[in-house]
Amino acid sequence: MDGRAILTTKNTIMNSLNTQIVEVVSGQEHIFLSTNSVETKDDQAMAIGTEFLNTIILAGMPPHRLALKVGVPVMLLRNLDATSGLRNGTRLIISCLARRLIVAQIIGGAHAGNIVNIPRITTTTNHLKWPFTLQRRQFPLQLAFVMTINKAQGQTMKTVGIFLPELVFTHGQLYVALSRATRVNDIFVFCPNGRTTTNVIYTELLQ
Repeated sequence: MDGRAILTTKNTIMNSLNTQIVEVVSGQEHIFLSTNSVETKDDQAMAIGTEFLNTIILAGMPPHRLALKVGVPVMLLRNLDATSGLRNGTRLIISCLARRLIVAQIIGGAHAGNIVNIPRITTTTNHLKWPFTLQRRQFPLQLAFVMTINKAQGQTMKTVGIFLPELVFTHGQLYVALSRATRVNDIFVFCPNGRTTTNVIYTELLQ
């Protein structure tokens, strides 16, 4: 998996593909469930059930249900230790799974090959439509067979697959995806059902 990834446009597509791929990978699946709570203490927030909190999926926050296997690639979602290479966006391969600790090997970058320990941490997020701050205690990881194009920005890979089930919707996003590999022969684009996509460019920005 070093230097290889599938890129797509949205988090929903990424999560769906990652789930499908990990299910067909051999090995025992380990399920890690998060602990969720709200930070505010007013009556409205206290009435919110944990079932609803568990369903919340936000970019940059680990999922409530994290299904992992030894040998699968993951991405770190928080800065843990920059000197050891544990930065937001670092890709790793799972080496060992325990209840309170995950051991993984960094792939790519200056710290490639280093064995690191990933603990559970508490992440918080504010959302304008909610009258509370969500607190989620979970391993700060997500599966990384598939990444969003935005998350891959700034990375160089050996082989890139680009999955586009719908139109690219952001200015320059297609250019970012197509420039992640150094050779055109190492880039593979798949648009299901023979559909095409549009390279979204706001020409007024270039004038």
